[in-house]
Formats: sequence, C-alpha cells, structure tokens
Amino acid sequence: MDTVTRPRILVVGAGFAGVECVRRLERRLSPNEAEITLVTPFSYQLYLPLLPHVAAGVLTPQSIALSLRRSSKYRTRIIPGGAIGVDLKAKVCVVRTITDRIVNEPYDYIVLAPGSITRTFDIPGLTDHAFGMKTLAEAAYVRDHVISQLDLADASQDPAERASRLQFVVVGGGYAGTETAACLQRLTHAAVKRYTRLDPALIKWHLIDIAPKLMPELGEKLGRDAQEILTRRGIEISLGVSIAKAAPEEVTFTDGRVVPTRTLIWTAGVVASPLIATLGAETVKGRLAVTAEMCLPDHDGVFALGDSAAVPDLAKGQEGAVCPPTAQHAMRQGRHVAENLIATLRNQPMRPYVHKDLGLVVDLGGTDAVSKPLGVELTGLPAQAVARGYHWSALRTGVAKARVAANWALNAVAGDDFVRTGFQARKPAKLKDFEYTDAYLTPEQVRERVAEADRATT
Repeated sequence: MDTVTRPRILVVGAGFAGVECVRRLERRLSPNEAEITLVTPFSYQLYLPLLPHVAAGVLTPQSIALSLRRSSKYRTRIIPGGAIGVDLKAKVCVVRTITDRIVNEPYDYIVLAPGSITRTFDIPGLTDHAFGMKTLAEAAYVRDHVISQLDLADASQDPAERASRLQFVVVGGGYAGTETAACLQRLTHAAVKRYTRLDPALIKWHLIDIAPKLMPELGEKLGRDAQEILTRRGIEISLGVSIAKAAPEEVTFTDGRVVPTRTLIWTAGVVASPLIATLGAETVKGRLAVTAEMCLPDHDGVFALGDSAAVPDLAKGQEGAVCPPTAQHAMRQGRHVAENLIATLRNQPMRPYVHKDLGLVVDLGGTDAVSKPLGVELTGLPAQAVARGYHWSALRTGVAKARVAANWALNAVAGDDFVRTGFQARKPAKLKDFEYTDAYLTPEQVRERVAEADRATT
C-alpha cells in the first residue's frame, strides 16, 4: 500500500488508555496498514496510582514515568503537545505544542483518551492556594513544599508561624486523598526526628471530605479499618466537611473551624478533560457518551475511552451503568478499542467492552494497607503485599519494575534523606499552574480555525 494512502490513526492522550491502545495497534498492525500518531505533552506514561509514593519520597519521579520509546515495536509519531479542540466534521484535531505553536492534525480515525483533570469548585481562594496531586510535577513539588515547611518551622522564632507551617490539610477522602495523607504523614513523622527544635505534637494532618464515609467503594468494614489506621497515626479525619475558603496562611472549613496552615492539598475527585467540551457531542456527567464498542454515535472513525468517556458497564447488568474512571478499566479499554479499530480497518465486526472489576487496593504506607482483591477483604501485611504486587505487575516495562522494587527495598531499609530538590523554587505552583485548563478552544473557535486553515491552503 502506498504510504500516502495509509489510514491515519490519531490517538489523543498517553495515559493508561491511550498507551495501551497504541501498543496494541503497533503489535497488531503492519507498518503499511496504518500511520499511527500520538498527541501528548510528555513522551512517557505516568503510573498515576503511585504518585503519593513520589510525594513521600518512597519512589523517585523517574520510577513511575514509563518511557514510550522503549517498546521494541515503537514506530508511532509523537506530537509533543496537547489537543485543545477537535472538529469532528472536518476530521481535524487542533494541537498546541509545548512551544505554544498551534497546528492542525488531520486524521481518518481518532481515539480520544485525554483523561481527566482535577475537579474544583467555586470556592474562594481554592485554585490560588491549593496544591493538586494529578501530575508528576505536582507530586515532586508537594514533597519539596512539605519538607520546606519543616525547615522553615524549625528556623522560626514565632510560635504562630510554627503552628501554621506544621499543620497540613488534605481535601478528598477517596483513594488519592487518603493515600496522599497517609504517605505524607509518614514522611513528616519520620522527618521530625531529625528536627530537634520541633515538637512532634505540633505536626497535625487533617483529612476532610464532604462524603459521610471514607472510600465508600471499599465497603463498611475496610473503610472503617482504613479510618482507624489513619486515626491511630494521629491524622484527624472530618467527614461531612469541606472547604469554605482558602487563604495563604489559613483554611476555613464549612463547619466554621479555621485551621492555620500553609499547605492545602486538593484531591476531591476528577472531571473529564475540557477537550470533550470542544466536540459539541452528547455527554453524561461531563463524559462523552459512547456505545459499548466505545464508538461515538453518528461519527464514523471516532472512538473514546478512559476517564473522558461514559463507557457502558455491561458487566453490572444495570441500565445506564457506566465504567468508573479507574486504571484497570482504562488499560483494558485501550486494548479493546485497538482491536475494534483494527476490526474496522479490516471490515470485521466490532465487539462490545465487558470487564468485571478485579477489586481495589489502597496503600497507606509502611505495613499498612487495605485491599479487596476479587471481593476478599484484607488488611495489614497481606493487604500491602496485594497492593504493591498489583501495582508492580501493572507497570509496563521491566526497567520500571526494577526501579520501583529497588526504591521500595531501599526506602524500607535506609529510610528517607528528606532532601528538597529546589525545583520551581520561588515560582507559583498551585492547582491553576499545572493543568493548563485555560488552553482549550470553544467549538466555534475550533471550526473557525480549521476553516481558516483550509482557506489558506486553497
């Protein structure tokens, strides 16, 4: 087949869904069957569930950044940037490169896997003063920030300043928030032994969530066990509570309490990427409405999956049920979409996506964990073995597995050095600075840009 006539497959996003799709396409398609292009700001896949371990210094950032170029069958063209709009009618994706150049990328088939962003609310001061835990840069920055609070508190002569620097607030009682609070609390608990001028009793961690239960997906018993573990460590848990407003040196809870703090970590859920809003297509709670085959209705050659797509959950057998935005669904959906796309290219029938949840794992650091593999409830060391075993096996490359295993072993034996890297020192690094949510176009702007480009070429 002539190179010019090869179908152009464009994959948007290098998360679990996008990378699994690309890998399957590379393995199953011969080079002359299709041209594969991937749009992503970074040429790595981030293993998101282990971000709290990076923030706590248990793992190095490189350990969970899995290079896309290590595959022996790698032949995908990578556009370093982010998709900021899609014109479904013209079959053009608008991309902003990492140098802020805007380009139009035409396609024949598109796989939309842009993932999600941190969900925020209209809370005064939230985006100006809160940290997130969604990117590798945020995890590394939060670690630096937490250690710097210990350094500054140790040097301060002002009791009020010390108190505010040694209180930490995490909002979000889901997996991300619970694991972040648990891992960082262990970091400060170990670190304070090296700060002889600091009273360990001054260090206080608050975990709050508007929901009535911690991680309700775990069930009554495991959720209660997790809460007891964190409470025993000294983490103050407040449920049915959220943030009323945030300021540089204090946070006000919705129950009226004012907590002096310089550290507010926001992990209260995610929403679909703003890219979905540029399509002008039907959505379900912000996620793109797709068929069980993960196709966009009435648009040939458009597939969507992962956190940004409301994929019907046929395994539940309930009308209207959609797959949760979890890594295990995203990985399996990626492979399934690749097979359906290949079937389309070869004029074969597509298959609906069906996958039963394998269970849940929550790593609370050290020997503490709660897990529910295949419905079996575990706590303590058995749960920790399952949690880390699952994460280790899910890492895509042998190099990543070796790095993570070595980091875990070294941290268990030698502990942490509590070193600040100094990256991004003295520069703004809050929620609004990491996820670039203001970079996307409106549907009208996308169509206008594509039409303008067409006029320029005729």
